[in-house]
Amino acid sequence: MARKRSARRLAADLSLLAVTAAFALPLAWVLLSAVDPHAGLGVEVPDSLTLDNFRAVLTPDITYTPLLNSLVLCGGATALTVGCAALAAYPLSRFRSRLNRPFLLTILFATSLPITAVMVPVYALFVRVNLIDTLQGTILFFAASQLPFAIWLTKNFMDGVPRELEEAAWTDGASAPQSLVRIVLPLMGPGLAVVTVFSFVMMWGNFFVPFMLLLTPDRMPASVSINDFFGNRGMVAYGQLAAFSVIYSTPVVLLYVLVARRLGGGFALGGAVKG
Repeated sequence: MARKRSARRLAADLSLLAVTAAFALPLAWVLLSAVDPHAGLGVEVPDSLTLDNFRAVLTPDITYTPLLNSLVLCGGATALTVGCAALAAYPLSRFRSRLNRPFLLTILFATSLPITAVMVPVYALFVRVNLIDTLQGTILFFAASQLPFAIWLTKNFMDGVPRELEEAAWTDGASAPQSLVRIVLPLMGPGLAVVTVFSFVMMWGNFFVPFMLLLTPDRMPASVSINDFFGNRGMVAYGQLAAFSVIYSTPVVLLYVLVARRLGGGFALGGAVKG
């Protein structure tokens, strides 16, 4: 029995190492190639370190304008998604209705729809209402595409906030919107952080939506402009591509670091009831 357990543990450790290597090798290639003057497809330690790849991509046309567009698109859409998800999840969490379950199942079904399945009618609609090639139109579609899963997550987190706290506020004269803003949302801060990070990351790496809805090069986000590093006939500037990838990943990492403290907060609210 001891040998079998040791063999199983060894197999599990080897499997975890293989999975770790599958994630670590691409990351190592990006970091090493970004400072390698002769970067290629292979993962290798450069003979000499250089910052020329970063200098080449740190220009308004290549990096600054696309990153600003990405921040405007993803930041605006994330704020809209989180706000609408909180408003939609509140009645689902606090009020019982025979329509709650069908509505939640519909939301769950909407999360499984591939974005390409609705892109053609959305494109035709945006052309009709003059939202094509506009940042506000892309923000609206980003928010609409992420809203179903955001509602589902927010509702589950909101269920963890004791209803007794709201009842105490209602006794003191607070309205439902006031109790939502002043009691429920502050107490589910870790949940809102999860929804915010998830929504932002999913939008930040989305290539297809802005590629279809935006036409002007000056309005393209970084997720689309990164395609410019892949030249014709297989010619790719690997060093510059890696440097741009490092810069492109920085806002997501910073966002996670900023909210990481709240992610560990949990919902230890069992004793926070009326006494």
